Amino acid sequence: MSNHKVAAVVLAAGKGTRMFSPYPKVLQEICGKPLLYYTFKTLKEIELEKVYVVIGYEAEKVKDAFKDEQVSWVRQNELKGTADALETTAQFLKDHKGSILVLSGDTPLINPTLLKGLIQVHQNSLKTAATVLTCSLDVAGSYGRIIRDKKGGLKGIVEAEECSEKQKKIKEINSGTYVFDNKVFDALKKVKPNPSNGEYYLPKVIDVFAREGKKVKTLVAENPAECLGVNTTDELNTAAKIMRQRIIDGFQQKGVIITDPENTYIEEEVLIGKETIIYPFTVIHSGVLIGERCQVGPFSHLRKGTVLEDGAGVGNFTETKKTRLGRNSKAKHLSYLGDAIIGADVNIGAGTITANYDGVRKEQTVIEDGASTGSGTVLVAPVRMGRRSKTGAGAVVTKGYNVPEDATVVGIPAKPVSNRRI
Repeated sequence: MSNHKVAAVVLAAGKGTRMFSPYPKVLQEICGKPLLYYTFKTLKEIELEKVYVVIGYEAEKVKDAFKDEQVSWVRQNELKGTADALETTAQFLKDHKGSILVLSGDTPLINPTLLKGLIQVHQNSLKTAATVLTCSLDVAGSYGRIIRDKKGGLKGIVEAEECSEKQKKIKEINSGTYVFDNKVFDALKKVKPNPSNGEYYLPKVIDVFAREGKKVKTLVAENPAECLGVNTTDELNTAAKIMRQRIIDGFQQKGVIITDPENTYIEEEVLIGKETIIYPFTVIHSGVLIGERCQVGPFSHLRKGTVLEDGAGVGNFTETKKTRLGRNSKAKHLSYLGDAIIGADVNIGAGTITANYDGVRKEQTVIEDGASTGSGTVLVAPVRMGRRSKTGAGAVVTKGYNVPEDATVVGIPAKPVSNRRI
């Protein structure tokens, strides 16, 4: 990519009224992360001088959700449209000599390679006022249509509600992603409000450039999914489905065996080692780490903070949360393991429960190497099972009790039956 400096502006001020949700649109989640997370993730792959994020509706919630991001927040005090949103950054970018990448915080599927290509197209063409990312859709719906002249040049962008019947049939649409130089701020002052709602639409700046004879370029995305904007719950679900498939494809390319991708749910920020097998109807949330040669599922639920060391196995209708399952340890049936540290070569019997919550706070269960629990065991945390210790079927190990090393305990409350190893 060119050495020209590039700043990015992320438009993230909208309410998302078509979501029918009290949350800001950019905080709606797919695959365990807010929409805006994916925009930031993509931008980190691009060499940028600065990232400005325009926020408005529930601005403090958005800032708080991303308080660790190295970005500059810009407030749009009145939600007067995307052109007004970009204009709020003028005070920071009016002296910027490079390119300005503008994109929405609700396009989670766009990838860095495409954005780098868009920037390159803009920078490789002298005196280009704007470069617009477009794509072709069989059903263009609510997207603005790209209007071209007889030579194929970009003549303007017409919003869907303003299209004639002929224009509605145009398949090439505006993605809402652009590269400008800082002359865009002069052009923004010439954008007129939409007569129906008084908002200032950013695509209208392209019309201003066209009227003034300024050069406007386009880049057509080969994969239309990358241009998908999320404005409705249906579009949110569509984006989530595509993202889930991307995540699964990524794991399969690294040697993870996923036996039924269509019926497996894996969120963003999960790590899985090679030769691990994931069986159907498994849910794996963000913040889970799975080692190599593990087996997970079917019908397993791994929540945040779960760690499976190499060779560990979690099976049918087993749920884990903030639990480490040691090397070659197994929890194969009908168990809940919450706030537990489980050593190596442990066998968790069917129906075992770590009762980690006493109504006030969460407590921890520790099960040391080589131990095993009988079917239906309840471990009332805080509790510890020593190395190679055992519980009998239906045992309830009460709060604060430590099962000695090599001991076997049975009953309610659980008591030792023998001090010898069996």
